[in-house]
Amino acid sequence: MVTLKDAKAIIEAAEKKAEAIGQPMNIAVADSGGNLVAHVRMDNAWLGSIDISIKKAFTSRAFDISTKDLAAYCQPGKDFYGLNTSNDGKIMIFAGGVPLKRDGKVVGAVGVSGGSGEQDHAVAEAGAAAFK
Repeated sequence: MVTLKDAKAIIEAAEKKAEAIGQPMNIAVADSGGNLVAHVRMDNAWLGSIDISIKKAFTSRAFDISTKDLAAYCQPGKDFYGLNTSNDGKIMIFAGGVPLKRDGKVVGAVGVSGGSGEQDHAVAEAGAAAFK
């Protein structure tokens, strides 16, 4: 289970990383059902990335894989090409979604958007590392 307290700790750690790299981000935390637990839009983070961060968290939980890794399977000619058009457009295959695991089981996810794919993934990883 991902509690609100957990989500706040994840967001705080992700915000610290985003500040360290100088990139304001949107940070979303989802529970085991892919439902939003908490979201933060840092000052000056892109408005268009609010929805993307939430969908990255959903995608990472829905498939229990980082969106960065999922993207590799969704390219033309690959097994899951077109997956991003499923689930009424809720699937995001850009880097920045990372599963949250407890006792080896995926129980939620964090989604980050607002920078490059590398930046989004690094900030999401920092948030996920705070999940205990």
